[in-house]
Amino acid sequence: MASFGWCKTACAVYLITISTSIAAPAQTFRALANFGPTDGVDPNTLIQGADGNFYGTTLDGGANLFGGTVFKITPDGAVTILHNFCSQPGCTDGAQSDGALVQGTDGDFYGTTELGGNRSGGGTVFKITSQGTLITLYSFCNFFGCANGNGPLAPLIQAGDGNFYGSTIVGGTYEGGTIFRITSSGVLTTVYNFCPEMGCKDGSAPEAALVEGLDGNFYGTTANGGDESCNPPYGCGTVFKLTPGGTLTGLHTFESSDGMFPSALVQLENGNLYGTTPEGGLNNHGTIFEISPAGNLKTIYNFCIQTNCADGAAPVSGLVEATDGNLYGTTVIGGNPACRDGQGCGTLFRVTPSGHFATVFDFSLATGSGPAGLLQATDGRFYGALGPSSRTRCWLCSTIYSLDIGLGPFVRLERYSGGVGQNSGILGQGFTGTTGVWLNGTPANFTVKSDTYIRATVPAGATSGYVTVQTPTGMLTSNRPFRVMP
Repeated sequence: MASFGWCKTACAVYLITISTSIAAPAQTFRALANFGPTDGVDPNTLIQGADGNFYGTTLDGGANLFGGTVFKITPDGAVTILHNFCSQPGCTDGAQSDGALVQGTDGDFYGTTELGGNRSGGGTVFKITSQGTLITLYSFCNFFGCANGNGPLAPLIQAGDGNFYGSTIVGGTYEGGTIFRITSSGVLTTVYNFCPEMGCKDGSAPEAALVEGLDGNFYGTTANGGDESCNPPYGCGTVFKLTPGGTLTGLHTFESSDGMFPSALVQLENGNLYGTTPEGGLNNHGTIFEISPAGNLKTIYNFCIQTNCADGAAPVSGLVEATDGNLYGTTVIGGNPACRDGQGCGTLFRVTPSGHFATVFDFSLATGSGPAGLLQATDGRFYGALGPSSRTRCWLCSTIYSLDIGLGPFVRLERYSGGVGQNSGILGQGFTGTTGVWLNGTPANFTVKSDTYIRATVPAGATSGYVTVQTPTGMLTSNRPFRVMP
């Protein structure tokens, strides 16, 4: 969910591409582009496309005022609005996309909208090409008794079986939300219905994206449910494991002392999963936690342990694993107390898997405030979106930025699991003239499609591990290991 939700109405419209650098030791902040309200308000987390450009959605704004947009932005900051969602009743393309896109192995982008569609406005699943042709794959209903749920907030993921998985925050058999599977042609199957018992011990309202684990199961969080004594009567959320066949196991029920309303998870090579909570914890300003696949949870950091929350507060958007082996994230408030009358404009932070914490960057009124989620692109830099800045002088505008902290380039995989003989895409840069691709040391057949994209085949005899690519300028390694499916 975008983290600067106060931008909700229209104002003067403009789009300015800028290149402002703010230097600090080993880091360079660059504002790539400013969004005015007709370009979209509240950009969500970006993704990197196979063409080397970045793609994203906005929750609000656009040419139709409140519908939101789908956009493309080049590494140099040139913005193209690919689609304006409709905000009026009966708009079949949906409205208000609240999560990141995912690029499928077919090259198209897939996403969800919270509202709209042709079944009373319960939201949609859509796909869109890089040229902006949008197709609504599925429309959810928006009234009591919607068997397949309604209100899909979370981004989709494409799993090793080639299908997409997502969730709805309400509806389903027990009205607690659902997990669903959908094909690229729009055939939807409900995999799990939340809240099948009094008190919703398994959780309800799954708002964050699933992660496909190293063991082939899915892991996720719910924003509500669990312990009714926490945030009564709704609960503070859960962590769960879900088999591809739909068997759910609750791994942890949150209490206010260990955090409230957990975000999306990320799994490291050690098998454990990491996430954040924007509220709760020892200081009631959020936490970072580690949880094993067996459900053993440990809080590794409590935010706001210093005066005026210098370390940040309210980490809304979850974590990303960077190529240095550390986890990075953002807080929407806290940091420099001189910003926003002592509330702070938010921070970008680093935390090791063992919990050693450091603030990497303090956002300000000059850069923009209230950062959304992070993307580490294959050039090593972080990319994200910010709310209003004093530089733009438009309080309904936002900024797309990059932050270089000295991390080197790498390759990103289109998906991180698959069987022998399956094709998978590799994203990066400088691929022209590539001489070899290996999966955990086993050579793979490959085709260089462009300077930013390679198609490779999972080779026979390969075992799970990292993908390496030999380019003319050096060896690049994937940021995460690839799991070879049986």
